[in-house]
Amino acid sequence: MTKANIREKEAYAVFLEDYRPRRPIVRNIILAFFVGGLICTAGQVVLTYAISGGMPVQHAYALTSSVMVFAGAFLTGIGVYDKLGSLAGMGAALPITGFANSVVSPAMEYKREGFVLGVAARMFQVAGPVIVYASLTATVVSILRLYVFNR
Repeated sequence: MTKANIREKEAYAVFLEDYRPRRPIVRNIILAFFVGGLICTAGQVVLTYAISGGMPVQHAYALTSSVMVFAGAFLTGIGVYDKLGSLAGMGAALPITGFANSVVSPAMEYKREGFVLGVAARMFQVAGPVIVYASLTATVVSILRLYVFNR
């Protein structure tokens, strides 16, 4: 590549900067913060309600996780969560509802291919590696705790 070609590419890159739309970083941060906060507040409401109803704390945690996963999957199924995700970014992707969205979205996309090769196979496209690495990490930590830190 000649020096003239390099200068032309650099000049073109500078030229493009004037026409490239600016990313609304501050707006994105604020939306992610508030939407993520609202999702977490909804989870806290479920947890508080369950505990105030007399449910043991450990059961209330499990119930809250289940309700939030169901809510994320349901909202994905009716097309709301994807819009929320495009608006809020990581604010919608990071809570457990975002994990439910990442499981349900590919399954819905490939439902025409059938239950086994479409829904079931694609459902674990994202969730599969997460489950495998979580199980592996839990096993390693359990072994370390049992043999190293339990002396």
